[in-house]
Amino acid sequence: MLYLKTLIIVVQLLSALGVIGLVLLQHGKGADMGAAFGSGASGSLFGATGSANFLSRTTAVLAAVFFITTLTLTYLGSYKPQTSAGVLGGAASVPASAPAAAASAASAPASAPVASSAPGADVPK
Repeated sequence: MLYLKTLIIVVQLLSALGVIGLVLLQHGKGADMGAAFGSGASGSLFGATGSANFLSRTTAVLAAVFFITTLTLTYLGSYKPQTSAGVLGGAASVPASAPAAAASAASAPASAPVASSAPGADVPK
């Protein structure tokens, strides 16, 4: 289980760094105006708008991978397997201290003061 968590953390870190790098590589909306006047973007590897589509799609895929790994790590971190109580796991059991508490309550002196449970009994008159 430790190797699985470590692998997921590594994938999450790589996807986070990839998203950061791809966001920094992308053009702003104002960069398209410069491409219309021949700034050299049309001669790139993907064409004038091909690089924007490629970078935005790759960013979306890496963001989805980051989101999935985050949810997986959250699930693995909060998962706690329940221990088996054996064959009689569903049977109602009486705690061992219950008979001792009942015996000590029965042997209490009768002269002990009893607190009143009436509303306003603790308010002085």
